[in-house]
Amino acid sequence: MLKLLGNLGQYLKTSAIKTESTVFRMHNKLTPVLLLAASAILTATQYVGSPISCIVKGVPEHVVNTYCWIMSTFTMPDAYFRETGKEVAHPGVANDFGDFTGRKYYTYYQWVCFMLFFQALLCWIPQWLWNFWEGGLMETITMGLDQSMDTKENIEKKKNCLMEYLTLYMKRHTTYVYEYFACEFLCLVNMFGQIYLMNYFLGGEFFSYGTRVIQFSNMDQEKRVDPMVYVFPRMTKCIFHKYGPSGSIQTHDSLCLLPLNVFNEKAYIFFWFWYLLMAVLLVGLVMYRLMIIFAPGLRSRLLHMTAKRLPIEICESVNKKVNLGDWWILYNLAHNMDPAIYREFLTEFTKKMSNSSHTKMSV
Repeated sequence: MLKLLGNLGQYLKTSAIKTESTVFRMHNKLTPVLLLAASAILTATQYVGSPISCIVKGVPEHVVNTYCWIMSTFTMPDAYFRETGKEVAHPGVANDFGDFTGRKYYTYYQWVCFMLFFQALLCWIPQWLWNFWEGGLMETITMGLDQSMDTKENIEKKKNCLMEYLTLYMKRHTTYVYEYFACEFLCLVNMFGQIYLMNYFLGGEFFSYGTRVIQFSNMDQEKRVDPMVYVFPRMTKCIFHKYGPSGSIQTHDSLCLLPLNVFNEKAYIFFWFWYLLMAVLLVGLVMYRLMIIFAPGLRSRLLHMTAKRLPIEICESVNKKVNLGDWWILYNLAHNMDPAIYREFLTEFTKKMSNSSHTKMSV
């Protein structure tokens, strides 16, 4: 288990060349690792115990356990409001006296590990899509300029090659930037989609799960119901029928312990807060990207922030001469080049663009 979780940690390592925002990496790397870790723990029964253990007389225990795990178990929702030990044996567990309409069946706990794995795959889709579209462009044009430990001659050659590339492919990076913004927007869609998916999966209980857990500690002890036990009951009931010696049908009412739900309740309260945090961050990120698109003046400020020692006039000058796609390339280069080399490069690039524009005007 530790080896498996350690292997998941390898996925969190980032490359030297970064083309994504921190929030983007949190969605595409950290969130899948958390989901896969939870799924792996649930599948390792030696760490969380047997998935179900039922108490019943007259029937082999392993038969009832298998049957109840496959066919689902149930509780009586009104029994959660009765006193445990006097009126009911356990929270939600009471004699229903044949009242089938008052039962609440639980089947999703069988599929939690698979659902978490599926959600991890969904979170990785934007990263896969961006890797496919990006194609290693940033790593190619950076050419090792992220490190200054090189000869001055080589650095100058690399800067000139980069300058020639940007000049040759000027105004041809619009698709590049919008593909990345589309991937970030896809993260937002995926996050809200998964929240609705989990709510549907848990029978409509996920939306208010976190708030009910927070409110639980402040409620009157005699009237409160633990939302974690309500959504993920630890003790449930299961009805098993079999033929008796005379051929009549015998009914066995069994109590079933669900150890996995002790982990499930903690995992889902964590994911409730995590998904809320990610949703807020992604909404803010998308709004930030919209500001970059529709407020060109903001771009020069952002470029200046990446290279603080660079005069704002240079950033404003280059911002006026490039479109959004080219600006995005320059902005990403600032995060992937040595700061001193980047300042020199941007200064020279601005002068070259100014000279070329003056030449065109004179012609």
